[in-house]
Amino acid sequence: QVHLVESGGGLVQPGGSLKLRCSASGINFKIATMAWYRQAPGKQRELVATIKADGATDYAIFAKGRFSVSRFWSNNTMYLHLNSLQPEDTAAYYCETQWRGREFWGRGTQVTVSS
Repeated sequence: QVHLVESGGGLVQPGGSLKLRCSASGINFKIATMAWYRQAPGKQRELVATIKADGATDYAIFAKGRFSVSRFWSNNTMYLHLNSLQPEDTAAYYCETQWRGREFWGRGTQVTVSS
């Protein structure tokens, strides 16, 4: 069974930073493309960043220069470093992958940016 578990969210002041973590099991993490999405209240879920098996990354325009995605095969974990956070970054952040023709999601971790 595939499981994706996010952690690391919380309340942070504007300009602050957080590191989100996604632990994956049930997939071959070494070959799977992984992604981070987010969904703010009343808005559609949107792609934040992707990271391929070879380490190649891609970012949404709002994430470029502020967010950084990485992965470590030793512990089947993907990270999302969030820097220079602003109130508009407030959202639930989700880990996603596609494996054997199916799409899998974690339950999300909440990031709230507020003074």
